[in-house]
Amino acid sequence: MAALARKALFAAFLIASVQICTAQSSSDDVNVFLGSSGDHGQLSPAASYPFGLLSIAPQTYPKLHTGYEHKARTFLGFTHNRVEGVGCMGSGGNILITPFISDPSPLIKTTEKASPGSYSVAFTNGINAAFVVNGNGGLEDYHFPETTSKGFKIDLSHTLANRFVAEEHTSAHNSISGWIDSKTTCNAGTYRVYYYITFDKPVNISDAGDHSLSVVIENPITAIQLKIAFSSVDIAHAQKNILTTSATVARQQTKADWSRELDKLKVRGSRDEEKKFYSFLYRTIQSPFLVSEKDGSYRATDGSLQQSNTPVYNGWAIWDNYRTQLPLLALLDPARYQSIINSIAALYKYGKKDYATQNEPSNTVRTEHAIVVLLDAYRKGFHVDFKSIRDSLIAETDKLDFTHPDKALESSYDTWALSQILEITGDKQLSDRYKAKAAQWRAYWTKDFKDLTKNDIDKVGARGMYQGTIWQYRWLVTFDFKGLIEETGGETTYLKELDAFFQNDYYNHANETDIQAPLMYNFTSQPWKSQDMVRKYAADTVVQYYFNDNSRGIDPFVGRIYENKPDTYVRTMDDDAGAMSAWYVLAATGLMPACVGWPVYYLSVPLFEEVRIVNGKNPFIIQTKKPFAGNRYIQSVTLNGKALLRNWISHEEIAKGGTLVIVAGDRPNKNWGVKDQWITEIK
Repeated sequence: MAALARKALFAAFLIASVQICTAQSSSDDVNVFLGSSGDHGQLSPAASYPFGLLSIAPQTYPKLHTGYEHKARTFLGFTHNRVEGVGCMGSGGNILITPFISDPSPLIKTTEKASPGSYSVAFTNGINAAFVVNGNGGLEDYHFPETTSKGFKIDLSHTLANRFVAEEHTSAHNSISGWIDSKTTCNAGTYRVYYYITFDKPVNISDAGDHSLSVVIENPITAIQLKIAFSSVDIAHAQKNILTTSATVARQQTKADWSRELDKLKVRGSRDEEKKFYSFLYRTIQSPFLVSEKDGSYRATDGSLQQSNTPVYNGWAIWDNYRTQLPLLALLDPARYQSIINSIAALYKYGKKDYATQNEPSNTVRTEHAIVVLLDAYRKGFHVDFKSIRDSLIAETDKLDFTHPDKALESSYDTWALSQILEITGDKQLSDRYKAKAAQWRAYWTKDFKDLTKNDIDKVGARGMYQGTIWQYRWLVTFDFKGLIEETGGETTYLKELDAFFQNDYYNHANETDIQAPLMYNFTSQPWKSQDMVRKYAADTVVQYYFNDNSRGIDPFVGRIYENKPDTYVRTMDDDAGAMSAWYVLAATGLMPACVGWPVYYLSVPLFEEVRIVNGKNPFIIQTKKPFAGNRYIQSVTLNGKALLRNWISHEEIAKGGTLVIVAGDRPNKNWGVKDQWITEIK
C-alpha cells in the first residue's frame, strides 16, 4: 500500500508539473478580434507590440474606420500602423502591401488566426501570410502557389481616410526605404513615419506610378520573407530596427513581452471573465507610442531632433483617455508613466496644440486636458517640472474656449487645474485669480444646465455642444462636486435628478462625455447607488441610445456593453485609444478615479475573487468575499486587517502595497461609506 501511495503521489506530482509547465500566459487569454466588427469599437486584430509604432493589420473591403471588418472575406492587403479605436474615419493605415499571383483573383479569406503580436491568414487563391511584430520591427512571411508571376504591389500613399500628404523613397536591389507624411486623426496635423523594407529572396522592384511600387519575385520561389521596420527619427534608425531573429523567436519574445505587461494586473475568477478582462486590458496598452530610439534620439513636435535620457512617447488621445486609460497606466506601470508624463510636459516646450502640430513624430489625436493629467500625476507622486513650463500652461489656459456650454465646463476644469498648479509652485495670488475664474462655472451651469424643462436637453449637439446632450454634460463638474450639489438646489434635488438621469436612460456609455456619472452618488448619503451603477454598466444588460443622434425610442441597444466578441460595445461606440476599455478594467478591479487631479479612487465590488496590482516590490491585492453575480453592494471593507469605513482609497495607500478585503452582498449596507466621504470643492 505504501508503494502504491508513493506511486499515486508521484503521478499527482507529474500531473501538477505538467499543468504548471503548460499553464497559459495572460496573453493567451486575449481575443484580439474583440471590437473588430461593424461600428463596435473600431478595433483591429493587428500584430502589434506594447506601445509600438508598427502595427500590421489586414485591409479589408469595404473600408471601415480601422481598415478591418471581421465579417469581411475580401482583403485589399496589409497596412502597418494605426491608432486603435478612434473616429474621424480611422487613423493610420500607411504602406499597403498587397500580394498577387498571375491569376488576378481577389484575396478571399478562408481562415485567419491572431494573438498579441501575431496574425496569419489563408486565401482561396493559395496565398498564405503570417506576421509577427517585435518592437518597431516586423516579419512578414508569404507563401505563394506555384505560378508564372507573383509578387507585391506596395502603395506608399495609402491611409485609412485619404490623409496622404507626401513621400520620398529609394529602392535598391532587395530593399525599399523612405519616409511618408500623412495627416493625423481628424486632419488636424501631420505626422511622419520613416521605414525600411527588405526581402530575403531576389526581387525586381519597379515604379508602378502614383506612389506605388511593383515587386516581382523570381519564378521558382514560392516562399519569401519581407522585413519591415519603422522609426520616428530617420531611415537609418528604421534600418537598425529590422529584426535579425527568426519568426519563431520573435513570436515567442513578443508573447512574453505582452504577458509581462498584462501580468501587471492579475485577476482570479471565472475563466470566461478572465479572458474578457485580459482582452480589454490588452486594448489599454496599445498607445501612446514610444517614439524615442535606444540611443535616446527622438523628434520633438517642432520637427527638431532631440536627445532624452528617458523614453519619449507621442500619439496622444488625452481628451478621450485622461479619465481612464492614463490613470490606469499610472497604477500599473509607474516607471513607464513617469516617462509618459515627461513627454506630455515636454509638449509645452515645443508648441503644444489641442489636436496636433504639423511635425508630429507619430499619429496623434488630441491633447486637451493635458494640464489636468499633469496635476494628477504630481499629486500621485510623479515628478513634474511645473516651473519650466509655467508660462506655457498659463498661455494655454488663457486661450481656453468658454463659448459653448460643454466648453465652458471643460475649460473651467483646466482653469481649476492651473490654479492648483500655481498654488503648488508658490504663486498664491495668481492661483487665487484662476481659482475664482474656475468658480465661474456656476454661472455657465445655471444658464444652460439647471433648467431641465427645455425641449432640447436630450438632443445631441444642442446649443453647439460636442457629441453630447445637456443631460450628459451637466455632470461634468468633477472638480467641484460640492458646488454642483449646491447649484442643483441641495442633495435632495441632486439625487432626484441623478436618479432620473439613469432611470430614463439618458446616460450614454458610448462616448466619454458622462462616463464619470455612475460614480456621482459616492459623495452623497446614498453611495451604494454608485456601486450598483458601476456594476450595471460593466456587466449587466442595459438600455442605451446612440450618441450620434440619441435616437430616442428608435431601435435602442439592449444588452451588455462589454462582451468578448467582435461586435462588443454599443453601436457607434469607439474604444478611443483604450479609454472605454480602461473604464471596464477599472470597474472590474473595484477602483475608479474619483476626480482626475486628485489621488483618490472610489470603491466598488470587483468582478473577481482576487485582483493583484503588481507595480513594484509590494503588490496591492483586492480580495472579494462572497463574489457572486448578484452581490454588487459593499457590506464591509478592511485594509491590511483594519476596518475601512470610508468608500475611497488613496493612490499612496495602493502604491505602498497591502491587502484590501471587500465583503459583498446583494443588498446595500446603508451604513457603510456614508462617513468620512471624499468630495471635491473649490476653496
